[in-house]
Amino acid sequence: MNPLKPTMNKFGLVFTLLSLLLTGCNLPAASTPTPDLFATLQASTPLGISIPEQPGTPPPTVDITDATYTPTPISMDEIPAPSSADGLTGHIVFTCQIFKVQASNQVCIMNADGTGFRRLTTDDSRQHFYSSLAPDGKSVVYSAFLGTGNYEIYELKLDDGSVNRLTNVYGVETAPEISPDGSSITYAKYNDATENFKIMIANRDGNSAAGITGVSGWDPTWSPDGKQILFASDSRGLVQLYKVDLDGRNLKAVTNLPAIRGRSDWSADGNYIVTYSGPAWNRELFIMNADGTNSHQLTPSGGNSQGPSFSPDSKWVAFTAYFDNYGEDHGCEIYIIRIDGTDLRRLTNNDYCDYQPRWGP
Repeated sequence: MNPLKPTMNKFGLVFTLLSLLLTGCNLPAASTPTPDLFATLQASTPLGISIPEQPGTPPPTVDITDATYTPTPISMDEIPAPSSADGLTGHIVFTCQIFKVQASNQVCIMNADGTGFRRLTTDDSRQHFYSSLAPDGKSVVYSAFLGTGNYEIYELKLDDGSVNRLTNVYGVETAPEISPDGSSITYAKYNDATENFKIMIANRDGNSAAGITGVSGWDPTWSPDGKQILFASDSRGLVQLYKVDLDGRNLKAVTNLPAIRGRSDWSADGNYIVTYSGPAWNRELFIMNADGTNSHQLTPSGGNSQGPSFSPDSKWVAFTAYFDNYGEDHGCEIYIIRIDGTDLRRLTNNDYCDYQPRWGP
């Protein structure tokens, strides 16, 4: 159950607390690791984040599905696979729990229509997750277990499968993403001394890494112009999304949702942000303007939808949900939906969890 086996006392305390909070995660049974372990740690454990309040009016609060709501599972026959008429392009990388054990998760890739499935990582004994495609579509960056209490960032070339480790600093480093111009990477780094996550910026090769000044949080993603980072933080008590310039200036709250987990994305046209919110097993995707206005539910209720990512043309969103297998430990599959909430499609159909999709070229 434990992909992290920390020896440091403070990190061990955090992980022990995490174990006590698993009843609020996606999976009802303790026999299988929850797909969003780090989201649970980050959203449920105080991180000591101190972000100053920004001037202006905060985004409006949006109500979500009540925690007592019991959804009716949607029949698999009601959710079609994509067709050529959908005009889907690019590829989607994701975490594939092919061994049904979180400590052995792998990174996989498929075409945007669900065809061409391929496993990318090859070590059956290690945890690999939080993958994303490079802007040129030639490589994938991800986080993987290196040793006790230690996850590092790696880059895998798609043409030959070669792997290069980009970070080499003991800690938990997750959610890497390459900048739109391909010159830099951002990722989250857990500091067991301060018990919080820093948003890191480094050169593409991992060198010259530094945290964004005055900012703590997790699940960073780049703005389309590469000038800002969107990330999750709990500065106001509840986890919300913030955006900030690379030098730490112009920090601003984007959301005011009641139960954000962290994973979000910014559309390539710069117009929209998508995230997910809600209590365990009742999570939904929310889409909004890039400034946080007009926030509204995107996904049909009842799928426990989470982990969204925009298509390169900004017309679709890929995400994880349980529409076909609600309540099952290994029931999460990857779906897509148009940004107007129409044309729900199912991409994967396995007896294990597929999650953390990230759409790219």
